[in-house]
Amino acid sequence: MDLWTQPPSVDIICPMQNVKVISLGGSIVAPDKVDSEFLKGFRKMILEYLEADDSRRLIFVTGGGGPARTWQQAYKDICNDHDADSQDWIGVAATRLNASLVKGIFGGLCPNDVVIDPTLDFDFKGKILVAAGWKPGFSSDFDAVILAEKFGGGTVINLSNIAKVYSADPKLDPAAVPYDKMSHAQLQELVGDEWVPGKNVPFDPIATKKATELNLKIIIAAGKDLENLKELLEERAFEGTLIEE
Repeated sequence: MDLWTQPPSVDIICPMQNVKVISLGGSIVAPDKVDSEFLKGFRKMILEYLEADDSRRLIFVTGGGGPARTWQQAYKDICNDHDADSQDWIGVAATRLNASLVKGIFGGLCPNDVVIDPTLDFDFKGKILVAAGWKPGFSSDFDAVILAEKFGGGTVINLSNIAKVYSADPKLDPAAVPYDKMSHAQLQELVGDEWVPGKNVPFDPIATKKATELNLKIIIAAGKDLENLKELLEERAFEGTLIEE
């Protein structure tokens, strides 16, 4: 079934004035196992960012990372008749595990439960909101786009293990070149139109379509470069790829 033909309806909340939405790739939270040292530095930097301005709010949407890939591969190795939905649910479970960890490290700043359905109506009660995977057919990138629509975030920041979008996979194509800027249409052509569980692309194809519809900016940047992330959050010059019309 083409899930994009019936996009979910979203209850739009009164937009917040200073909210940023970050799709926090599982590859930086738990590339193989949990990267505790990175999360310590990430937590410190985020706390400093929030303390500098009381109006600031952040939404994190976590990916599945190593646990998702490992458990999905085990499922495929065991079952010859494996299906995409079951594989996707395994990935969703991994995103929720990572989200629970991220919520926990921010304590009282994140009083909401982990969001597992971004289309529901709810109040953003603290300074940080953490969301995880929703259901088969929709990635954590898509959830980030929906939450940006709901709370008025004009940009989705995608943090992963790549610093920029390339014209092709640089590991496979030495002639691949990085982009500083590109259009939604260029990104869509690069990532395709179909969501496949575990697909290795800079941004989910279905989320790209939705971001185009909403005219949201997308920023792709290296998640573990905390100094660069600080510049990005402060809306100063940064290293990464900006996708906009």
